[in-house]
Amino acid sequence: MKSPWKILMATPLFFLLTLHTLASPAYDHQRGTRRSNGQVCIGCVLVVSVIEQLAQVHNSTVQTSMERLCSYLPEKLFLKTTCYLVVGIFGPDIIKLLRADVNADVVCHTLEFCKQDPGQPLCHLYPLPKETWKLTLEKARQIVKKSPTLTYSRSGSAICSLPFLAKICQRIKSAIQNSLPFKDVDSDKYSVFPTLRGSHWRGRDCNDSNKMAYPGRRPDNWDTHQDSNCNGIWGVDPKDGIPYEKKFCEGSQPRGIILLGDSAGAHFHIPLDWITASQMSLKSFFSLPTALTNELDWPQLSGATGFLDSTSGVKENSIYLRLRKRNHCNHRDYQNISRNGASSQSLERFIESLSRNQLLDQPAIVIYAMIGNDVCKRKIDPVPDMTTPEKLYSKVMQTLQYLDSHLPNGSHVILYGLPDGTFLWDNLHSRYHPLGQLNKDVTYAHFYSFLNCLQVSPCHGWMSSNKTLRTLTSERAEQLSNTLKKIATSQKFTNFNLFYMDFDFQEIMEEWQRVGGQPWQLIEPVDGFHPSEVALQLLADRFWKKVQLQWPQVLGKENPFNPQIEQVFGDQGGH
Repeated sequence: MKSPWKILMATPLFFLLTLHTLASPAYDHQRGTRRSNGQVCIGCVLVVSVIEQLAQVHNSTVQTSMERLCSYLPEKLFLKTTCYLVVGIFGPDIIKLLRADVNADVVCHTLEFCKQDPGQPLCHLYPLPKETWKLTLEKARQIVKKSPTLTYSRSGSAICSLPFLAKICQRIKSAIQNSLPFKDVDSDKYSVFPTLRGSHWRGRDCNDSNKMAYPGRRPDNWDTHQDSNCNGIWGVDPKDGIPYEKKFCEGSQPRGIILLGDSAGAHFHIPLDWITASQMSLKSFFSLPTALTNELDWPQLSGATGFLDSTSGVKENSIYLRLRKRNHCNHRDYQNISRNGASSQSLERFIESLSRNQLLDQPAIVIYAMIGNDVCKRKIDPVPDMTTPEKLYSKVMQTLQYLDSHLPNGSHVILYGLPDGTFLWDNLHSRYHPLGQLNKDVTYAHFYSFLNCLQVSPCHGWMSSNKTLRTLTSERAEQLSNTLKKIATSQKFTNFNLFYMDFDFQEIMEEWQRVGGQPWQLIEPVDGFHPSEVALQLLADRFWKKVQLQWPQVLGKENPFNPQIEQVFGDQGGH
C-alpha cells in the first residue's frame, strides 16, 4: 500500500512534483540526489520561515499562522485543500519545535527535509544556534521522537508512478520538455489554452481545429473567407471588394518575434508577497496556479514577447508590443521558445518546438539570448563545467544552420552577448533578503551561501563571496560574448541576416539611476539572480533603440494603415 504522505500529496501536487526541477532557475538536465534533496530543504525552510514570521507579524500562535497561510491559497489545483492536509500531518511537530524556540533550519533538519550528508558541510540559512548544532538537533529530535510523521517518505519521486497520475504526468512532462503546448487539438504548435506552453508562450490559435490556421503564416487567399494567420484581419471591404488583408497588410513587411532563451527570457519570477509575511494577504496567491503551470515563468510579461501591460510601473513595452504597434498586421506573431536553465549546449533538445514554415510563413526576427547558463553552474567548483568558446562556437553554428533551414527568406537573427554578472554580488550581498527583513538576520550573502552549500544556486560563479570566482566567471562570459560577436561578423546565411548585440547591463543600471531608481531594483528580490520585470522592459527599450539606429531594416516599415485596422477590427481579436 502507498504511504499516506504520497496519497495525500498526489492529486493536488502533481503539478509541483513534475515541475519542481523543471521550474528551477537553472535546469541543467543533471538531476542528482543531492540537488533534489537541496530543493526539498529550501522549500521546507521557506515555508517554516513564513509560518514563523506570520505568527510574529500578526501576534498569533503558530497554529493560527499555519491556518492563515492555508486560507490565503486558492482552491485551484486543490492548493488550499492540500495545505490543510499537510498542516494536519506536520503541523503538530512544527508547533512543538517552534515553541522550543528553534529556527527553520533546525525544524527542517529535525523533520528530515534537510540532511547533512557525511563529509559535507552543514547548510543553514539562519545564524547557527548558541549551543552546538549537534546538541540543538538532538534536543529537537527528542521533542518529536515518537512522531508518526518521521515514517513518511519525503521523496516525491514516486508520485507520478501512481496509476491514476502516470499518464497525465507524462503528458505534462512532455509538454514542458519539448516546449510545446499541452493542449493543441490540431497539432500546429499553437493553442487556445494560456498556460502549459500555450498562448502565454506563443500567439493564441484562432482555429484550433485547422492545422493551416496559426499566427505568423502568410494569408491564405488574402483571408477573404477566414482568418488564416490569426491577426484578426480578414474578410472583404464591401465598398470596393478588396480583401482587408490585401488592402491593409500587402507590402507592409509583416514579421514575427521569436526568442530562443533561458529563464531570464521566460521571465522567471517569484512574487515578493509569496514569501513576505508582512505583505501577505488573500490577494497574494491569486496568480499561483497560473505560475505553477507556467513553470514559475511569466512570458506574458517578458521583455521580448510580453503582451500584457507591465505591472512594474515603467512605461516601456516589450519588443513584441512595439512590433505590433509599428504594424498591426503583426498581431499575435510571437514565440517565446525559452526554458529554465537552457544554454547553448541544451538548445538542440527543444529548438524543434519553433514554428516557422519557409514557404508558408512570414519572416521572423529571432533573438538568441542564452545569457547565463553557459557560465552559471551549481557545483562547488563551477569553472570546469563552464562552456568553452570552442564548444559555444560549435553549438551556435549548429543552431544557426537549423534556423537557416527553417526560417523564411528575409528573416533576421540577433545574437545577444552575456552580461557581467558581478553586479549581483556588488549590489545585493549586504542587503537583507526578503526572508531576513523582518528580523534583520538574513542577508543576500547568507542566502547565496545557503544555496551554494546545497548546490542548487542558479549561478554559483557570480552569487559567491569569492571575488576570484566571480572574476573568473565574468572573464569566461566575456570570452563567450566575443565568440558570438566573431560568429556574427564572419558568417553568412541564405535566409537571414546575422547581427550581434552586447548585453550591457551597466547601461541599464545607469539609465535607471538617472530616473531615481536603485540598481538592486533591477534584480528579482526572491532569487537574487534574474532580471526583474523593470530590467526586462528597460532591456527591451535599449534593444529597440539600438536596432532602430543600427539596423532599421530588421523592424520593417511602419504601417500607414494602422488607424484603419483599428477602426475596422478593434483589438483584432485580443490575445
